[in-house]
Amino acid sequence: MSFQADSRGCAPPMQDDTSTGDGRATDLVSFGLLGSAPSFTAAMHQVRRFAATSAHVLINGETGTGKELAARAIHYLGPRRYKPFVPVNCGALPDNLMENELFGHARGAFTDARDSQPGVVGGAHGGTLFLDEIECLSHKGQVALLRFLQDGNYRPLGSRCDVQADVRVIAASNRDFDEMVRDGSFRQDLLYRLAIMSLSLPPLRARSSDIPALIAHFIKRFAREYERPAPRTDEASLTAAMRYGWPGNIRELENAVHRQFLLAENGVLYLELPGTERRGTIDGESGLGSLDMKSAKAKVIADFERDYLETVIAAAGGNVSAAARQAGKERRAFGKLLKKYGIDRARF
Repeated sequence: MSFQADSRGCAPPMQDDTSTGDGRATDLVSFGLLGSAPSFTAAMHQVRRFAATSAHVLINGETGTGKELAARAIHYLGPRRYKPFVPVNCGALPDNLMENELFGHARGAFTDARDSQPGVVGGAHGGTLFLDEIECLSHKGQVALLRFLQDGNYRPLGSRCDVQADVRVIAASNRDFDEMVRDGSFRQDLLYRLAIMSLSLPPLRARSSDIPALIAHFIKRFAREYERPAPRTDEASLTAAMRYGWPGNIRELENAVHRQFLLAENGVLYLELPGTERRGTIDGESGLGSLDMKSAKAKVIADFERDYLETVIAAAGGNVSAAARQAGKERRAFGKLLKKYGIDRARF
């Protein structure tokens, strides 16, 4: 695994009407964070306050609530904005290579180590290291991270000397940390080190009043991206969207709008939500009434499985492994179900 700083380099995102004279973005919309619901505005108030410091931050929120977006805002609105922002998915760190990925290695540390290489900690020097899905970090990885957080020193593999790095750590998880401490899967002392400042992002169902604005925002962005006229959203779709639970939160909403934007006809965007697009056929000739009980039961199960699979894979942003974990299925079995129903993960 190799690391890289933010794809935009060390400069913060810029918009002509939302930045200061030094190029610093001031509008949270430029980071993809928008809404006016009380729970969301309270969280964004904390983002601005946290950005003014260099303390470590712990972000908690369900999948798809915008944890990385909040982390980027905290970094780019703060004094470290011209230094690297290095995102790392802890779920992708192999346990046997974890310390090498975090702290790098010296030349000759192992057989193929022809040159010394910095790890993600060294690459984030002066800036911010964002550790997503930190609950996936093994106990060994938690100990190594805790040791670094205590004094900012670490030792690359094969090196005889310690290295110091000035790094702000922002960690995120969709699981409850207190519960993980209780069941022994997360170290309490590491939690104390990381949770100097804590941010909780509300799920989309708790801020449903923001859904129309979010849909309009995504439509405007896709219209610009694809150089196509922006369609209007069907009123019934808006009502249904505000009533739907959105288990995949904003990521699921964005994917749904993206898909239907590309399929929109006659200047109207219709949102197809799980469990709604096939309801109208129940009394028709292709509905359940025309089938015997065994066939009708099989159809209902198939419709449910298809809807459920699309919801879970959308919530995971097309990541089959993450979706399989959410569904409680083995990855290979989950992949077979996707193939069975012709669901292409690339759509999400």
